[in-house]
Amino acid sequence: MTTLSSPSHRTGPTGPPRSAGSRVARTAPTGGGLTGAIASEWTKLWSVRTTWWALLASVLLMAATAGQLAIYAANANTNDDPADDPGVVGVGRIVIDSMELTQYAVLAVALLVITSEYATGTIRATLQWTPSRTKMLLAKATVVGAVTFPVGLLLGVVGTVVARPVLGKWGTMPVGETVGDIAAVAAYLTLIGVFTLGLGAALRSAVLTLTILFLSLMIIPLSLQEPDIPVLTWIADLFPGVAGAHFMRGDTDPYPPVVGLLLLTGWAMVALFAGRLVLRRRDA
Repeated sequence: MTTLSSPSHRTGPTGPPRSAGSRVARTAPTGGGLTGAIASEWTKLWSVRTTWWALLASVLLMAATAGQLAIYAANANTNDDPADDPGVVGVGRIVIDSMELTQYAVLAVALLVITSEYATGTIRATLQWTPSRTKMLLAKATVVGAVTFPVGLLLGVVGTVVARPVLGKWGTMPVGETVGDIAAVAAYLTLIGVFTLGLGAALRSAVLTLTILFLSLMIIPLSLQEPDIPVLTWIADLFPGVAGAHFMRGDTDPYPPVVGLLLLTGWAMVALFAGRLVLRRRDA
């Protein structure tokens, strides 16, 4: 004779509900907020080949540019024209001057963090996952800074390693000064990366953002400095690229390095604020 089990002994879907402390409750998804947004942006950044290619290009550009500038400095001291002799050059100065070209390869990464999403339409998904526009931009800015600062340190080391042997007796490399120059390069690259991100959020177009970036970092300041008119030169010194150069070089004229750093920080914050305003008014 077969004995049937009573309902109270059955297990499975028809059994009693699980308690709040059961395994299901413990494995429920957690996270989110700013930390989750940063993790999402970090994953997206490193999941595309463009990021890797751009950073590789920046390393190659730094090596090539630092080597070329070091050759120019050494040759100027060994040619037949004494008027060309620049004297002994600090390796850190070669690295800083090399950033004028190298920075654009790194800034391409900061640019594509936001503009590529507008181009592909994935910005809609991003804003659904992170409805707070401020939080979304802050997460992207954090990721940009977390990438550009160590990349700046790496580029500084690469430039130093390449330039020092090329300069030979015409170069110096005081440890403290060189380390300070490399750190300044990394700080500059971080702030100018955030500035680029803000521009991209405000303009939404990679081409337009890159154009404005060239104008603000190079073309307009050079055009203002060319006539050698004090008022125009003073205006040029307020632009982000020039302010950043004064900061990296430790200039005391026309203002101390800390003022250059504050100006560059202000440009980055203003660009982020402009991007936030555009997101608030036009959304995706």
